[in-house]
Amino acid sequence: MGKEYGASLMAIMERGNTQGARARPRGESEETREHHHPVPVKERPEESTAAAMLDDPRTRRWMWRAGAAVVAGVAVLVLAGWRLGLTVAVLVVIGDVVRQSRKSSTVTAWQKSSAAERRTEKQLKSLQRNGYLVLHARAVPRDDEGVSDGRIDHLVIGPSGVYAIDSEKWDKRLPVRTMSHLKLFHGPFNKKDRLDEARWEAQQASSILGEQVGFDVPVQPSVAIYGPSIPWKVMRVRDVDVYAGNRARSYLRRRPKILTDGDVQRIFQAAEQALPPKYPD
Repeated sequence: MGKEYGASLMAIMERGNTQGARARPRGESEETREHHHPVPVKERPEESTAAAMLDDPRTRRWMWRAGAAVVAGVAVLVLAGWRLGLTVAVLVVIGDVVRQSRKSSTVTAWQKSSAAERRTEKQLKSLQRNGYLVLHARAVPRDDEGVSDGRIDHLVIGPSGVYAIDSEKWDKRLPVRTMSHLKLFHGPFNKKDRLDEARWEAQQASSILGEQVGFDVPVQPSVAIYGPSIPWKVMRVRDVDVYAGNRARSYLRRRPKILTDGDVQRIFQAAEQALPPKYPD
């Protein structure tokens, strides 16, 4: 019993320690990367190719289609003849291809929004009637060449200001707590790096937008957390607003109006041009 509990706890801690990571830390050395990636054991080319084909979901899907087509075709062949059996087999394959095409997306998996991002996006849609405009998955250029090292999940521009919201899905089994508004913990894991990243993204967006429109554009960073229970409504930790994901809409609506409709439009147009989509079509 003790060994099973210990293994479970270690698994939770390992997953929690990797949540929220968007890129490899800038200070990681080549030596460290080599340590984390040992030299793989060589395999015979035939075995490696065969294993890769079997691991490919598309190969498995076509094997399933072929099997289903053969079964259906043989059944009809016995009852009604080979021509009808062949027709049924072909129709089975076509039907499965059509069904899968309706479920799939033209956007590759690594570009798709997460479940947390989709939940926040749904909340923000209802704010459009209140004069809020939203851009999703915007890149934050890092240098003069426009190389992006950050991503704002939701850039919200409205009467109460400009906000950079990052949606996070954390392990619900680990509690969330703060210390003196300076530290945020998810279980035993310090989320300082995640907060610093959110603040840096907002600062970069503020500087870029200010240059575009000709006046200061403060951008408030925030993190909307899904999964664990958050024991407060809104807490500012290291200058980043932290709250439960289902409070994203109320977080924005209860703030005083500081921008005119004209300001909102100008900032939105500037953001569309200066903060490009992180995953362009």
